[in-house]
Amino acid sequence: MPDKTLNQNMKPVHVVGGGLAGSEAAWQIARAGVPVVLHEMRPCRGTEAHVTDGLAELVCSNSFRSDDAEANAVGLLHEEMRRCDSLILAAGDAHKVPAGAALAVDRVGFSETVTARLAAEPLVEIRREEVAGPPPEDWDSVILATGPLTSPALAATIAELTGEDELAFFDAIAPIVHRESIGFDKAWFQSRYDKPGPGGTGADYINCPLDRAQYEAFLDALIAAEKTEFKDWEKDTPYFEGCLPIEVMAERGRETLRYGPMKPVGLTDPHRPEKPHAVVQLRQDNALGTLYNIVGFQTKLKYGEQTRVFRMIPGLERAEFARLGGIHRNTFINAPKLLDRGCRLKAQPRLRFAGQITGVEGYVESAAIGLLTGRFAAAERLGREIAAPPLTTALGALLGHITGGAAAETFQPMNVNFGLFPPLPKGQGRPPKGRARKQAMSQRALADLQAWLGGLAQAAE
Repeated sequence: MPDKTLNQNMKPVHVVGGGLAGSEAAWQIARAGVPVVLHEMRPCRGTEAHVTDGLAELVCSNSFRSDDAEANAVGLLHEEMRRCDSLILAAGDAHKVPAGAALAVDRVGFSETVTARLAAEPLVEIRREEVAGPPPEDWDSVILATGPLTSPALAATIAELTGEDELAFFDAIAPIVHRESIGFDKAWFQSRYDKPGPGGTGADYINCPLDRAQYEAFLDALIAAEKTEFKDWEKDTPYFEGCLPIEVMAERGRETLRYGPMKPVGLTDPHRPEKPHAVVQLRQDNALGTLYNIVGFQTKLKYGEQTRVFRMIPGLERAEFARLGGIHRNTFINAPKLLDRGCRLKAQPRLRFAGQITGVEGYVESAAIGLLTGRFAAAERLGREIAAPPLTTALGALLGHITGGAAAETFQPMNVNFGLFPPLPKGQGRPPKGRARKQAMSQRALADLQAWLGGLAQAAE
């Protein structure tokens, strides 16, 4: 443990936003022996969703999802964060409630613990104020962790800092499928008219064909499927014509999808001579080529309905989804384009981003990026090298995805999943599959994490 008295007069790092990411970042900075000022606008200014002024208030679910560290990516992320002295995981463990294999928490006790522990930290100063404009120039190290409910004034500032076209205020999320679960007895690789795009080969999409009867049945199921409803404070957010829900497009006419995302032109099915009546295309979603998103299939369908309806598509009958689709109001930046490996804004390196605003989905993922940015900011302040975790770890895979692993042109928020990890090295015999593959990836991740932490400890001596 660093001697905090030695660093009381050091210039502080400023963290804007007291949600899960900001609270975790502030904790990591202080635990490294660096002073930090945590700015939280509540209760001076409220949001549409928060009901208390507590730090790390959970506004939606109280679940941190699976706690299975052996064969679930989010469970593995839990364990990695525990080994990194995560405040969020410590508070979650202290206030867990029965939830089967998931880690669910008592909301009030969880937030009270996070607030109390940060308030008790000698190097943490909590300021209840809104940072509405650009961070002052004398703040030479700033972490913006304001989340999806960023205040309008600060959102406008972020838009100015990143460029108006680089800030989104609406999620348009299409489902993402694990490539290994796609049936290539029906699907095939091809770009329309075999045209290679930037970095492409002319066979850049996975294509799933539908005949007329399959298309009509799919259309009927899509229109009839149960949809989720917007929250009251989201209802006034308009759709962008460029990212309409697939079911909204379908309701505009029976042929709309065939002239939109399911148009069959420029494609030849190698499995049968008949020309497809419609085609669903999937585009590579990460650099590893293990994940593919369903092009144009952003949706408001309930999760169970998505699985049922989208598995009607030939080639996707056994599809495993790394992420299901959805549309809701949000604020996130085009992180792969704008951020460096240390989560710094390339145009203004004194500014870092953390949490959901970076384009990660979920409580734990948001806190994980807060953990990393806090460590990066503290290392920079202490004059140490900023060492990112290995890509084979859950922390490293998630960080890698938002800082270059995902395509900037199609970047959308993502939960942690094993599709973000590098494949296991090929050895003798058949590679493990299913749960055995996930267990092997988890074992590799924890071993590599320990080595990373050991290297950081040596550097600090």
